[in-house]
Amino acid sequence: MVPSKSDSWMKMQLPEEIAALLSAAPYVGVPETRTELLELATGRDGVDEFEVAYKVPNQGRVVEATVIRCRNGISVNYPDPYMRRRDPESLVIADDLPSDKTRFEDRYDAPFSPLRSEIIDWLSQQDLVVVPFKAGGLEYGYPACMIAPVNAAFFAVAMADLQGMIPASEIDENFKPRAIVYVAPTFRHTHCEGQQIVVHNRMPDMHEVFSLNLYLGPSAKKGVYGVLLTIGEEEGWTTLHGSTVQVVTPYDNIITVMHEGASGGGKSEMLQYPHREKDGRLLLGENVVTGDQRHVTLPRGCELRPVTDDMALCHPAIQNNGDRLVVTDAENSWFVRINHIDHYGTDPELERLCIHAPEPFLYLNLNAAPDSTCLIWEHAEDAPGQPCPNPRVVLLRNVVPGVLNEPVAVDVRSFGFRTPPCTKKEPSYGIVGLLHILPPSLAWLWRLVSPRGFSNPSITDTEGMTSEGVGSYWPFATGRRVDQANLLLQQIVEKPGTRFTLSPNQHVGCWKVGFMPQWIVREYLARRGSARFRPDMLTPARCPLLGYTIPRLVVEGTQIPKWFLQVDSQPEIGEEGYDAGAEILSAFFKRELQPYLEEADLDPLGRKIIESCLANSTIDEYENLIRSQVS
Repeated sequence: MVPSKSDSWMKMQLPEEIAALLSAAPYVGVPETRTELLELATGRDGVDEFEVAYKVPNQGRVVEATVIRCRNGISVNYPDPYMRRRDPESLVIADDLPSDKTRFEDRYDAPFSPLRSEIIDWLSQQDLVVVPFKAGGLEYGYPACMIAPVNAAFFAVAMADLQGMIPASEIDENFKPRAIVYVAPTFRHTHCEGQQIVVHNRMPDMHEVFSLNLYLGPSAKKGVYGVLLTIGEEEGWTTLHGSTVQVVTPYDNIITVMHEGASGGGKSEMLQYPHREKDGRLLLGENVVTGDQRHVTLPRGCELRPVTDDMALCHPAIQNNGDRLVVTDAENSWFVRINHIDHYGTDPELERLCIHAPEPFLYLNLNAAPDSTCLIWEHAEDAPGQPCPNPRVVLLRNVVPGVLNEPVAVDVRSFGFRTPPCTKKEPSYGIVGLLHILPPSLAWLWRLVSPRGFSNPSITDTEGMTSEGVGSYWPFATGRRVDQANLLLQQIVEKPGTRFTLSPNQHVGCWKVGFMPQWIVREYLARRGSARFRPDMLTPARCPLLGYTIPRLVVEGTQIPKWFLQVDSQPEIGEEGYDAGAEILSAFFKRELQPYLEEADLDPLGRKIIESCLANSTIDEYENLIRSQVS
């Protein structure tokens, strides 16, 4: 049953121009149920395979996506490999409000206003689907809606899943959208050189998002994230780019960890159980030089209670008088990358959920046939023999085992990033040990530079070590980086009870480790609970930017070799290779931090911290900038 032409949208308080758009459209459907949207996704006649295609002037018929109805959901593929990952430069600004981002007019040498009129006119001629939702969640979120062509209903499914659809019958006359997302994919070809563009237009009481492409990442997900960051910037709070999990040990100790970082930094993986070998052991790492392997025996791991996967809402309404940061989920579903699942049995829990989906899921960049079961290790290929590095599943939050729906206080904020192999012959910034303890001032600096790191699967290709920008959410923000930097520093200072750690993924020195460091550290910190590290248990890292190391780490009776904790002790690296890597890391920090000193509005404390970094400060000097119980 698909939605019939509906006037439910008339109950919303829409701008006159948008009400006229919907009045003129030949068909407007406002879904009552998710099932209605799923039916629309492959065409109204219930076919199992559907092409999302448009007539583009001077190009003819362009297929933007194919949609296949499977037994366990719908599978979406983009014929153009460029559309399968987020372009980090996709966001542009249409308005004249303060922003450090590229303006549409500057990039395309033309004002946006005429194009906006063309988009509104084009939409008024299409069959449309309207999805009302609350950006940031039903309880603390802000009214919003999406307007899209019916033949792109898979996009509407994703928006409804990610943001939480409000049924047509539950719209009331007080529903006044603070944001509207318009989906108009043909215009990336006619006006934007085929690029993956999302245009943000901030107006009084309204934030418009024009999605000129059908990849969900920069629009249905990060576009709405940009709306939340804009609202938070106005109101003095932010939405952090982090996964959050409550960890329960076999001894009933409970600790809450939030893992932040750039795309590919291990956020979704922090909600996963450690991947085990056939014999049940954990493969800690494999030496890329010698081929040696090290394992950890963990008979019983901790229970995981997921809270957030990617967007942690820090709304003032949920903060309390405690000294720890309180967060809740800003999403209704999770956009989970599954490139690491390349064969059956890699992640049994997620595989079970997807194969025997309690509700139909939406899958991206996977091979699937009509009426088949979509298997999450069957990745689409960008080229023969080259699997797409960014397959995804939109995982409905309400089916995730043990998920927590209430706000939680965060004990530890960890930061993760992708590190390359490092050796004496080929030094790199892969000098980060399994676990580093950071003082608050250094934790703030890491969130300012937010390295994307090595071989990032989530975005289009970048060269070398690059930054995701302030908060690791900067690619989605619309305003000024200095304002976000100040908000993050204020948050850290106001919540001294939350501790900070750093963990790499992919490599620890010359050892290939995948995401095992953050899984091992999660098990270790949970077993420690609220216990603080004594001063004699911490050793300043050889590179001050890495805070402290711990010389000894034991999990369930298994001692982690020292060279996984203090990378300079690896014979393949030594102090010489380590110091060369530290120079690479230091140069990166200084390059990324220097522009903040040009901002007159930078918090004075933040200026001192950045100047300390540029002056090669010691760990003691970082400690003195923000006094706290670092461990």
